[in-house]
Amino acid sequence: MKTTLDELQAFVRVVDSGSISAAAEQVDQSASGISRALSRLEGKLGTTLLRRTTRRLELTEEGVAFLADARQILHAVEAAEEQIALRRQRPAGRLRVNASTPVMLHIIVPLLESFRARYPEIDLELDSDELYIDLLEQRTDVAIRVGTLRDSTLHARSLGHSRLRILASPEYLEAHGIPQQVEELATHKLLGFTQPESLNHWPLRHALGDRFAIEPAIKASNGETLRQLALDGQGIACLSDFMTLADRRQGRLVEVLAEYDNGHQQPIHAVYYRNTALAARITCFLDHVQDWMSAEANR
Repeated sequence: MKTTLDELQAFVRVVDSGSISAAAEQVDQSASGISRALSRLEGKLGTTLLRRTTRRLELTEEGVAFLADARQILHAVEAAEEQIALRRQRPAGRLRVNASTPVMLHIIVPLLESFRARYPEIDLELDSDELYIDLLEQRTDVAIRVGTLRDSTLHARSLGHSRLRILASPEYLEAHGIPQQVEELATHKLLGFTQPESLNHWPLRHALGDRFAIEPAIKASNGETLRQLALDGQGIACLSDFMTLADRRQGRLVEVLAEYDNGHQQPIHAVYYRNTALAARITCFLDHVQDWMSAEANR
């Protein structure tokens, strides 16, 4: 059995205070409890550290040597605790963030300047992945995910929601016409995802339900590629608000079939493997992301 910090602290306090009863009074414990801690420590070490007489305690030669080491260990622990406390006040260290390309480009990258100005001691590592990764295997602290979560082993924090809209460029609509009914999409060039197939079921109310299954003319693995294709006039796409807000405000993309929109919003979560309180650098990053998203949505 290994020595515990409680036993080391009991030993040092007895030496510093001069008696077991004085040490017990300092930490509001019983004298018998302090005495048992000393006995356990000596038993584990297999030596006597203190000679006990009726009038005083005296360090043995082994006790003198061990006292120096015990003080050094306790000071190191105190220094480590102080360092953690400082980090909670001034978050620092490496933060590994994973997100899909659209999230990275339209949420993470735009907020980095303000985040870095506020938390200059946090070193960021940014990784993009279109498929869900194993956070532990990739040594990732936090991932930002859009859509319904499927992994129940993850801890998750909601960052908000983002509405899906059917969008096309003015140039495409001028060349091919504006669809007036959902069924008319069948005559248009549609832009969809390679996977998951559920993303090719657009949130549109029609005669057979509130989801319309499309047959894409072009498929891509991520939403940013589809956004670029739509901006280039290659077809109509179903894209999330977080990545098209500026395009819609500046008229580069136009919403179509808005009256048939079923109002579906994609949840956005931060996910992480944690069973205890989050490190300060993760918490402040997620707070910053959430504040930025809320401010952008209300601009």
